[in-house]
This record gives sequence, structure tokens and C-alpha cells, in this order.
Amino acid sequence: MKTEQQAAPSGPSFNSIKDVEGNVKTRMEKAISDLGHEMAHIRTGRASLGILDHIRVDYYGTPTPLNQVANLHVPEPALITIQPWDVSQIGPIEKAIRTSDLGLNPANDGKIIRLPIPPLTEERRKDLVKKLHGVAEHHRVSVRNIRRDGNEAVKKLLKDKKITEDDDKKAHDEIQKLTDAYMLKIDQASKTKEKEIMEIK
Repeated sequence: MKTEQQAAPSGPSFNSIKDVEGNVKTRMEKAISDLGHEMAHIRTGRASLGILDHIRVDYYGTPTPLNQVANLHVPEPALITIQPWDVSQIGPIEKAIRTSDLGLNPANDGKIIRLPIPPLTEERRKDLVKKLHGVAEHHRVSVRNIRRDGNEAVKKLLKDKKITEDDDKKAHDEIQKLTDAYMLKIDQASKTKEKEIMEIK
């Protein structure tokens, strides 16, 4: 998980509040895009190519992303088809899917692998929602850490007499506003994904 978990090392030195706020915003934006990427791996009852993003195929000894060795399609809501560019890769592709954490059973006709997406059981849905909540919380912690780094950078500007007490207060308010906005984005994304997981087709 590549998120902004750790505090920025005594890190970049900023010359203005604008620099600090720009840095905070960029890092929070990165946390949101990382969240989207991780949520795409959590499957729902509907076929989505995102669930295969983390699958690596042993392509002649090199772990290679699945979409670099095959064409992937979603011909219907509960089916993904995988057409390897090199049919000798059918075995390694099936093996990579079977040994992943997706719990899916690929089948092939010698040319194409069909990956049926079975309906999620109630228990599996609950497990996935729990996993989703963990991912969302991890990113909330990231955003809070970024806020802390931003506030510390503002305090340093005040200490170095680069800004006034008024500027300091305004900057803290602005960083809090950014934090609230990005926390809301995490909550909304998480709720939308949870609805997709719990949706029964």
C-alpha cells in the first residue's frame, strides 16, 4: 500500500502558505487516487476488469500484469473473458487467477479463458465490506497525517517569521477545510462501493 502513511521527513521547506497548501492538496489528491485504485481490486457481484489489476502472470519467468499478455473483456455483467495473445499462456494465466485472493474459477476452450463472476454470498459480501472499511480508514489516517504535516509546516513559517499570527490562523483553517473536503470524498467513495458490494442482482 503506497499511501502517505508516514509523516513527511522534516521534509520540504516552504517559503509561503501557498506552497504548504499546494503540497497538502497534492498529497491528499494522491491519497484519493490511491483509494480509488485499491477499491477497484475489491470485487462486487458484477464483472469488472479492475479486480484483475493486481494479477501478475508468470510470463517466461517474469511476473507480468495480466492486461499486458491478454485482451480482457466484459461481454456480460457476470462474465469476464481473457484472450491471451500467446495461447501457450493459458495455463500460467489460469494459475495466476486461481492462486489469487479472488476466489474465482477460470475455464478455457483452448483459446479463450472464461471467468464467471458468481453472485456473492451474504458472508462474502460482509467480508468485502469489512475489507473496504479497512482500506477507507487507512486513507483517512493518511489524510490526517497530511493535515498534521501541513500544520507543522505553517507553524515553522510563523516561527521563522515568514508569516503573521493572522496568516497562521487562516492557514490552519484552510488546511482543516481541505481535510474535511477530502474526508468527505473518502466517505462518499466508500459508501458508493459498499452499495455496489451489497447490491443483489
